[in-house]
Amino acid sequence: MDAIFYEWGALLLRWTHIITGIAWIGSSFYFMHLDASIREAANMPKGAKGEVWEVHGGGFYEVRKYLVAPEHLPPELMWHKWESYATWLSGFLLLIWAYYFKASLFLIDPAVLNIGAPAAAAIGIGALALGWIVYDALCKSPIGKNDVALAAIGFVYIIAMAALFQHVFSARGAFIHTGALMATIMTANVFLIIIPNQAKVIASLKKGETPDPTLGAIGKVRSTHNNYLTLPVVFLMLSNHYPITYSSPYAFVVVGLILVAGALVRVFYNLRHEGHGDKWWTWIVAALCIAAAVAITLTSTARSRDELGLAPIDSPTQLAGLPEAPKQVANVVLSRCSMCHASEPVWDGIVTAPKGVRLDTPADIARHGEEIYMQAVLTRAMPPNNITEMPDSERRVLRDWLRSR
Repeated sequence: MDAIFYEWGALLLRWTHIITGIAWIGSSFYFMHLDASIREAANMPKGAKGEVWEVHGGGFYEVRKYLVAPEHLPPELMWHKWESYATWLSGFLLLIWAYYFKASLFLIDPAVLNIGAPAAAAIGIGALALGWIVYDALCKSPIGKNDVALAAIGFVYIIAMAALFQHVFSARGAFIHTGALMATIMTANVFLIIIPNQAKVIASLKKGETPDPTLGAIGKVRSTHNNYLTLPVVFLMLSNHYPITYSSPYAFVVVGLILVAGALVRVFYNLRHEGHGDKWWTWIVAALCIAAAVAITLTSTARSRDELGLAPIDSPTQLAGLPEAPKQVANVVLSRCSMCHASEPVWDGIVTAPKGVRLDTPADIARHGEEIYMQAVLTRAMPPNNITEMPDSERRVLRDWLRSR
């Protein structure tokens, strides 16, 4: 019953996180596009920067932007904040549910650092808080007045944290915490800077005072930072399903390349919406960054093969259509993998085979040869954190079998 409850809890939290994330990212991208599309127009009210006309859903919309605030507030204001708050809260709960409750499977790798679950959780949560403190201090320091310097130092800081996480957590846990750190910075920008500054502007208007224009300017800068972090964060959140991305010892370099690629894609669209044309070079550089990330994973997996004393496989398609797994191979998989990947898993807390992959018969093992190659031989992502202590000699058995089809 506990395992079933855990599975449903994970599903509902992930569902909520995805839905709220879509809402937050959608509103963020929309307002960046809207802000860039604002143009000066005749007969604008006092304080208005410009307007834009839009058409959607069979109707027309006239949107105006004020540099600070209108002279008189409307009776109702629509706040865009709960999308951010709900995304972070659901993500944080999912981090606790999936990684801290299952720390031995997904977060703690004794080969990296043999610590207890409470210590791992404390380090993870503390790192998220530290990430915001350092970032906010940089923004408020003299460095924050120089966009290029701030971006460079912030970039180095995130890469350094990614490298640090690799020396504390499992490879998968390191990647997810790097993404969570950036997501925490983004939501804290909304909760601690953007919304409070907006509230101060409204309070000034209600008192009949002139609002401080720097409050809105600061909020705009933090919103822009969030915009450039969005795509890399989404990549890191998705990557936990693809061990090829995080299994490299140079995974922190992959993080850096994804940061650059994601930011450049946003640069392209932001400049396009501002009317500065299509800067196609951004896509070229972003593609080169992705290619470099792929090259890093190829190099690191090649090293993994060398360490196992294995020749490279020519093509993943070689793994298709294998006959039943021989007894020696079946014994390895049954002893190291089938306690989870079975019709009735016996591992505590797992009620169904992860991703529906069952490995409790020779025929099932043969059918999933390609996944076995990727997960147990190439990336060594399975067993998670090598919790069943599969030795290299057994990984060689799997590899030799896959070559001898």
